[in-house]
Amino acid sequence: MDDRLDGVDRKILAELTQNARIPVAELARKVGLSKTPVALRIRHLEEIGLITGYRAILSPLKLGLTHVTYVEVSMNDTREAALQQFNAAVRAIPEVEECYMIAGGCDYLMKVRSRDMADFRRILAEKISTLPHVGNTSSHVSMEAVVEQNFRLG
Repeated sequence: MDDRLDGVDRKILAELTQNARIPVAELARKVGLSKTPVALRIRHLEEIGLITGYRAILSPLKLGLTHVTYVEVSMNDTREAALQQFNAAVRAIPEVEECYMIAGGCDYLMKVRSRDMADFRRILAEKISTLPHVGNTSSHVSMEAVVEQNFRLG
């Protein structure tokens, strides 16, 4: 996929990751093309699946979700059916911001946002620990976000 991106495509993507609402005319000016070729390039980047959508990025801090905890989850059953049940159930927990199946000392690693420690404790007890096939969990509380960003082209 990366082979098909030229310098203009990379500039367009870099600008859109900074501001997805940038007017096409302004984007065209920034990348040195007219509006029509820029609009066509954006449409092509969407069609090939490189741009998967546009969304509003909310501030968790402004929403009062200042507490971040990383939770390691070890499963008591790792057969495919059990993993699929867990995957489907964890997607329904809005406080789980990210969840990855990983290789290592546990099976899953998730990032959980909450208001405070008491709120996290409730989420852990009522939602995470009751997920299908969870054997045990281990939590790591974040003290400070050093780098927190959306993916961007380097």
